[in-house]
Amino acid sequence: MKNAVGREIPEHIAGCKYNPYRGPWACIPSRQANGGKSVDAPAAEKVLKSIDAAIEAVGLRDGMTISFHHHLRNGDYVMKLVVDAIARKGIRGLRLTASSLSAVQDAIMPHLEAGVITAIDTSGIRGEIGKFVSAGKLPHPVMIRTHGGRARAIESGELSIDVAFIGAPACDIQGNINGVDGPAACGSLGYAMVDAAYADKVVAITDHLMPHPLQRISIPQTQVDFIVKVDSIGDPKGISTGSLRISTDPKELLISQYAATVIEHSGCFRDNFSLQLGSGGASLTAAKFIKEKMKTKGITAAFGVGGITGIFAEMMEEGLVNLLFDAQSFDSTAIQSLRQNDRHLEVSASYYASPGTCGPIVNNVDAVILSATEVDIHFNVNVLTGSNGRLMGAPGGHPDTAAGSNLCIVALPLVRRNFPVMRESVHTIVTPGETVDVIVTDRGVAINPLRQDLIHNLQGSGLPIMLIEDLQRLAYEITGTPTPAPTGGDIVGLVEYRDGTIIDVIRKIG
Repeated sequence: MKNAVGREIPEHIAGCKYNPYRGPWACIPSRQANGGKSVDAPAAEKVLKSIDAAIEAVGLRDGMTISFHHHLRNGDYVMKLVVDAIARKGIRGLRLTASSLSAVQDAIMPHLEAGVITAIDTSGIRGEIGKFVSAGKLPHPVMIRTHGGRARAIESGELSIDVAFIGAPACDIQGNINGVDGPAACGSLGYAMVDAAYADKVVAITDHLMPHPLQRISIPQTQVDFIVKVDSIGDPKGISTGSLRISTDPKELLISQYAATVIEHSGCFRDNFSLQLGSGGASLTAAKFIKEKMKTKGITAAFGVGGITGIFAEMMEEGLVNLLFDAQSFDSTAIQSLRQNDRHLEVSASYYASPGTCGPIVNNVDAVILSATEVDIHFNVNVLTGSNGRLMGAPGGHPDTAAGSNLCIVALPLVRRNFPVMRESVHTIVTPGETVDVIVTDRGVAINPLRQDLIHNLQGSGLPIMLIEDLQRLAYEITGTPTPAPTGGDIVGLVEYRDGTIIDVIRKIG
């Protein structure tokens, strides 16, 4: 037979399986052959006039799954712009998957109430949306995933994304994207990378459209179907809000000192150790005490990892940290460092924490300091709900780094606003106690009995080491025994552990 260019091609060739050439766009690669994405003939023009036009171009319809990233945190405008446009078109019953939902996303509440969005899959949920879900008003249970677990679910096909809307601080006319240029620079696009790679269709929303090619590329044009320019994708001042702060509170300063001392005497504090710091005030503040101890002992860290703050960037500039692996940049100093320093490396959520890979970087972390909403006598940690069960937080990378690191420290005050955060049982288990090694509070330090090596190493450290049961009793002596929250309501959410199993459920509260 003759193919489309007139060449004679035998109908059968021994040992070969093939199709004759039929034209440059006649055969579209299958989803399986292209990492989960369907492929169309390339658009003559990727840049569209409006979000409405992009929604039409990708064929969005009722019941599909749309995704967003949260690198602009409380400064994000993209989700509201897109969901407003979707609502205007009368599309309903969508599943929203986001790497996290910040308080700024309360702006889409009318669309949850109207049924534009009827299901949510996320690594964090707060504010009015958290209240809405906790009250049982969302038609389907929310799925809460870790950062690593979300990447695993997307890569495995368990979480299939029809259209990813990528807030692009800088984007060229062919769709190359980075997060370090433009008026809304947010730094690393680590969480958006997985969405862009695996979503069926990808739309870049940008306020900084550049000529081709962009000099620095985080997400390549090969993954982007369409581009829309808008007036603004967000306010970068909103990136450093919420839990990101260096504490001046005497109680948190004491907790930070204790946490740094745990690392110093743990056995892992040596030249070329590795470190991750969580976003809580105590864990971030601990960095300054760790810096002092590193300088005193003359040691450097091989790398820092996670959500990167200016503290880490400054430590690298001072020669105390050799490399930074950045899945999310938490402030302007970190963003500038990522732009300028070639030892500050941008990584995807998968590289950072996915247990479905051959080895995420969290598996190589020596010590991590994390925060918590509450902890119990079995070392279980809750970072998702309040003690009343209302959704108000985020697993983020908490369970991922706890499981992967050699030393997991959870730092928190014994009592917060006259409520005990050390409990007999946490309301929601997010990070299982067997992956948590040390609990640090302002009134004492508890070591997991599973870590007899740490119990031995921390003898003589000067720390006020106590049994965790004694810490819990002390908390109750200060505040009184708390009234347990109701636990019998309908299930409104599932808490997934990083491996895809369900570790707990969220129940409806009034």
